[in-house]
Amino acid sequence: MFFQGKCPQDAWDESTIELFLQELAVMDSNNFLGNCGVGEREGRVACGLVARRHYRLIHGIGRSGDISAVQPKAAGSSLLNKLTNSLMLDVLRTTGRGVRTATSCFVVPMATGMSLTLCFLTLRHKRPKAKYIIWPRIDQKSCFKSMITAGFEPVVIENILEGDELRTDLNAVESKIRELGAETVLCVHSTTSCFAPRVPDRLEELAEICAKYDIPHIVNNAYGLQSSKCMHLIQQGARRGRIDAFVQSLDKNFMVPVGGAVVAGFDSSFLEEISKMYPGRASASPSLDVLITLLSLGSSGYKTLLTERKELFTYLANELKALAAKHNERLLDTPHNPISMAMSLKNLSDKGGSAITQLGSMLFTRQVSGARVVPLGTSQTVSGYVFKGFMSHSNDYPCAYLNAASAIGIKKQDIDLFIKRLDKCLKQCKKEKDVEDAASGTPSAIEEDVTALTKDFTVSLQVDAV
Repeated sequence: MFFQGKCPQDAWDESTIELFLQELAVMDSNNFLGNCGVGEREGRVACGLVARRHYRLIHGIGRSGDISAVQPKAAGSSLLNKLTNSLMLDVLRTTGRGVRTATSCFVVPMATGMSLTLCFLTLRHKRPKAKYIIWPRIDQKSCFKSMITAGFEPVVIENILEGDELRTDLNAVESKIRELGAETVLCVHSTTSCFAPRVPDRLEELAEICAKYDIPHIVNNAYGLQSSKCMHLIQQGARRGRIDAFVQSLDKNFMVPVGGAVVAGFDSSFLEEISKMYPGRASASPSLDVLITLLSLGSSGYKTLLTERKELFTYLANELKALAAKHNERLLDTPHNPISMAMSLKNLSDKGGSAITQLGSMLFTRQVSGARVVPLGTSQTVSGYVFKGFMSHSNDYPCAYLNAASAIGIKKQDIDLFIKRLDKCLKQCKKEKDVEDAASGTPSAIEEDVTALTKDFTVSLQVDAV
């Protein structure tokens, strides 16, 4: 199965993986016995520790004109690159299992934002009159800067509030395309994985709009590969309309160091154009990291991680909902978001934004990472664009909230410890609020409850007397 370009079913042990990498390394010219290198780049490494860190695979991947090209003097590194891309395509196909699956993909040694930029730059040559990118708003700087860096003007489409969820305004997207003219629009840049209460864009409908106006469609699928729901949206969008490429992070989906992404799509020729747009050779480190990881897990091990993540999402939601009720808050209703969730913080927001940010600081100093607190009314300027209500994906979301996510690799112990520490922090915040209220003469919640009970008791006595 492995030599057919598919991820092995069962995990390889570390000694087998190391032996395999050593066999690849001896195929590179810098490791040949008696090699005589007289070029400017001969895979020389000054430090043995650095050479061992990279398993002596020093030449990187690709050639100066194509990141997917084979290097004659680095057959081992080239084979590593081809195998990694084949295994990754197999994983992409097994995570979705839709009617239409990705036909091509390649690992690029850049994180998600720069990989999106590479896609936009490739489209520039196909649409020379285009200068705009239609972008349903998501408050994440990398994807926004990817459009700016590519030299295009983002056209921000505000989301619409449906219940607690922030969803794609399809009418606004289509109206803006008609207003600007389809030929001036480079693409629609949509999003799957995101922080609640924003939910994945309506990919199927956006894909249909793109097909209708003959506009390319690039999807930011940063950590959506681990979600069958996100992958299904992409497959359905490609089936019903148009999706040209989708980009996902290696570190978020495969638990490897930051610095790599996977560019995938349904048109092999377009994916080849993107790979040829990359200038120069590239580092093999991201490809090496994810290859080792996939071999160490096997397809069965990776599927187990995906199943555990999905089950723990439900567990986290139930625990957070119970904690929210305990503190007179609520878990926001965001059923279309399969990874992230949010809990209201209306009691803290009564004290102002400083109380919200204080909760975030308290969680961080108690070693809770990844939780985001979002106060109301925060504005931020990103590359000259002002975003009102930044981090909430909306100019005026109704309440402050806290985010938590069930991402791949999370454990039940993580959730239990998070809930325990969040509970303590919320109690501490309430205690401090009561102290401040007492100092200012404002009745605390406890005092208000006591006053209400006293009134009820007095009324009861008066009724009994009558």
